[in-house]
Amino acid sequence: MKITLVVLSLNEINGMKAIMPQIDPAWCDQIIIADGGSTDGSIEWARDQGYEVVIQSKKGIRFAYFDILDRIEGDAVISFSPDGNSPPEAIPRLIEKFNEGYDLVIGSRYLDDAVSEDDGFVTAFGNWLFTRTVNLLHRAQYTDVMVIYRIFRTGLIYDLDLHKDQSYVLSERIFGTVISWEPLMAVRAAKAGMKVGEIP
Repeated sequence: MKITLVVLSLNEINGMKAIMPQIDPAWCDQIIIADGGSTDGSIEWARDQGYEVVIQSKKGIRFAYFDILDRIEGDAVISFSPDGNSPPEAIPRLIEKFNEGYDLVIGSRYLDDAVSEDDGFVTAFGNWLFTRTVNLLHRAQYTDVMVIYRIFRTGLIYDLDLHKDQSYVLSERIFGTVISWEPLMAVRAAKAGMKVGEIP
């Protein structure tokens, strides 16, 4: 099984320099930097390190995903942030859990003894409320539906229609902003009865 690591970046030069060297290239077969148009040198630094860089065409994380779809070579994708919220040392554990036969494994900030050190009251409550709502509506057992850090079958993108603009129209109209695909992935995976797991 081939694994593609997708690194979502926007003006994360300090994080890139600190985090990316901690990623063992043996953990994955492909690394793509999906950049939102950084002006702090992140793009140039990543290219100097030999990374494949794609600069997204529109603002919003889901457009970063859309712009790299035809470049993904892996059978599974790990989505990753270099801002310190995705501890690189957890990558092997994500892969190990995924290899037990899961469609989606989330790196949860709230499972067991895990904590989100940058949460304020509003963000913590918002995530709890949304996660709780998804669990109640779809008989799921998530602890963190919003987090970027996760591994999933590449085919899940298409099985759940995450690649289609129309999947986001209603939510974006309601919230007045571009919606990324993490919460939609969690909802639709639960509704479809996909095998979903988490690690702390």
